[in-house]
Amino acid sequence: MPERILIVDDEPDILEFIAYNLKREGYEVFTASDGGQALQVARECSPNLILLDIMMPVHDGVEVCRQLRAMPEFQKTIIAFLTAREEDYTQIAALDSGGDDFINKPIRPKVLLSRIKALLRRKTEEKEDTDQTALGDDLVIDRMSYQVYLQGVAIDLPRKEFELLQFLASKPGRVFKRDEIYRHVWGPDVIVGNRTIDVHIRKIREKIGSQYIKTVKGIGYRFDF
Repeated sequence: MPERILIVDDEPDILEFIAYNLKREGYEVFTASDGGQALQVARECSPNLILLDIMMPVHDGVEVCRQLRAMPEFQKTIIAFLTAREEDYTQIAALDSGGDDFINKPIRPKVLLSRIKALLRRKTEEKEDTDQTALGDDLVIDRMSYQVYLQGVAIDLPRKEFELLQFLASKPGRVFKRDEIYRHVWGPDVIVGNRTIDVHIRKIREKIGSQYIKTVKGIGYRFDF
């Protein structure tokens, strides 16, 4: 059964161009031209991956992503943003809303297809590698449900915050360099601002406490418990 991909963009030429290239590769393609339509079509077709433009009418891409992530059926759906904007604050807002990746415009077919295949492959690997990790007496990371529990209480983390915490906690005591964190959590092809990791670490600490993730100045971060 082919993977289902939803493309959301308010420019008809871009929709047609991307849809044509994806259909040639055997994907089942659905399209929407604004944020409101995107939410409706997503519910109808349950896509495996959503390509989501940031600047759109009705709801922008960040708001659409945020609404999708609030629905249980879309918490693990891959969402990649299509954008011509490279400001740090735009990328951080998009990632914080639950996005998995960025694909920059103008879109090159070979790059687009390569990124899509990599995202779908990463999702398959995640499904095959799921378990629950207890870290000391207080903190539990459940990779199957993408849920964190602190002293038995569920703590909601956006997808990237969860993946960052899980990656650091996978080897307690080890110092992870910043570029290593970028590659693992955001992927080697994703370009994000220099402060992206710092912002995500700060938000994780606000939710689970500052004692777990330590800053190693000039190098990166480590997880302790």
